[in-house]
Amino acid sequence: MISLNLPRLLAAGRREITAVSALLVAALGAMAFLGIADEVAEGETHALDLAILRALRVEGRPEALIGPDWLHVAAVDVTALGSVAVLSLVILLAFALLASLRRWGEGLLLLGGAVGGVSISQGLKAVFGRERPDMAYRAVEAVNASFPSGHAMLSAVVFLTLGALAARFSDRRRVKVLAISAAVLASLLVGASRVYLGVHWASDVLAGWCVGAAWAMACWLVAYLVRRRIKSSSALDAT
Repeated sequence: MISLNLPRLLAAGRREITAVSALLVAALGAMAFLGIADEVAEGETHALDLAILRALRVEGRPEALIGPDWLHVAAVDVTALGSVAVLSLVILLAFALLASLRRWGEGLLLLGGAVGGVSISQGLKAVFGRERPDMAYRAVEAVNASFPSGHAMLSAVVFLTLGALAARFSDRRRVKVLAISAAVLASLLVGASRVYLGVHWASDVLAGWCVGAAWAMACWLVAYLVRRRIKSSSALDAT
C-alpha cells in the first residue's frame, strides 16, 4: 500500500516545495525592494549609481560607451525586449497559444500579471518621481520617471511567468531548469542593458528586478491556490 501511494506523496511534496519557494521569492523580493527604495529616497545610492554609470563610459566622455560598436547595437536590441510594445506582442502571442490549447487559467495568469505589473510600475514611478541620469549619458530615448526600471520589472514579470508556465508543460527536470534559467537570463540582460545605455541608475534596475520577481511569484501563488481549491471542491463533489 505504501509503495502504491509513494509517487503521489512525492508529487505532492514537490508541489508544496514549489509553492513555498515561490512564497519565499515573493517575500524576499518585496523586502529587498523596500530596502532599496528607502536607500534611494535618502539619496544614499547616488554615489555608487554614478560610479557605475561612469565606469561604463570612456573617461571624460559621458556620451561614449565603452566596448566595441557591435556591443552598442546588441544592447539596443536587447533593451527592446523589455519595451511595452515587444512584451505586449509576446503576451498576445503566448495568450493565443494558451487559448488554442484551452489553458484559460494560464492565459489569464499571464494577462493579469502583465496588466498588474504595468500598474504597479507606473504607480511606483509616480510616487518616487526620480530623475533619470543626465542626458549626456543616455544612448537611447527614455520617458517618465526612473525608479524603478519599468523594463527590468516588466521583463521579470513576463519572462518569469512564461518560464514557469513552460516548466509546467514538461516533466523533465532539465527542461524546467532550462525554462526558468532562460527567463532569468533574459530579464537580467534587459536590466543590464538599461544601465549600459545610460537611461537608468543601477539601483533602478535592481529594484525593478526585485519587485518584478515578487509580483510574478505572487501571481503564480494566487493561481496555484485557486487551482488547488477548485480541485479540492471537485474531489468533495465527486464523493
